[in-house]
Amino acid sequence: MTAERIAKVKRTTRETDIEMMLSLDGEGRCASITGIPFMDHMFELFAKHGFFDLTVEAKGDTQVDYHHTMEDLGLVFGQVIAEALGGKAGIRRYGSCILPMDETLALVALDLSGRPCLVWDVDFPAPGMIRDLDVRLFHEFFLALVNKSGMNLHVKKLAGEEVHHVAEAIFKAFAKALDQATAIDPRVVGVLSTKGSL
Repeated sequence: MTAERIAKVKRTTRETDIEMMLSLDGEGRCASITGIPFMDHMFELFAKHGFFDLTVEAKGDTQVDYHHTMEDLGLVFGQVIAEALGGKAGIRRYGSCILPMDETLALVALDLSGRPCLVWDVDFPAPGMIRDLDVRLFHEFFLALVNKSGMNLHVKKLAGEEVHHVAEAIFKAFAKALDQATAIDPRVVGVLSTKGSL
């Protein structure tokens, strides 16, 4: 019987206080309170479309700016993914998705290699804001996630005229790609690497 792939991470600084729990083998349930309403929406989409169970509780200095909270959410998210994966035995390792949402088309490809690398090719349409959230902060979020998780992640906007659609398509495609990469493949003995470790 496969061990439960669940992790819980808490991170507290002078700027943020974040607690997150993730189950890689979930049912798509999410409870997220971050103080940034659009990120609660993105976490909900991530959980639903990747069949992950996720809880997020975050308090940050959002009265100053969303930057600290977005970056630290990425750090904790990356850490909880890494801890839930454990030794990565049996996983497919790679995942990718080209996801359409109305006029938008987003590509996400990833490798759970243990070597952090983000290639971000996303040109958000004007005005560059979703409500009061600067869309440039999505790069900071995913960069922090990659660095903490040891993930190789490529994100590319192939088409898109509506800023909300672009962000939503990216998070959905990330969920689908991560679901693929974390799936257990019975053909994989140990880890999928000629090195013998990831």
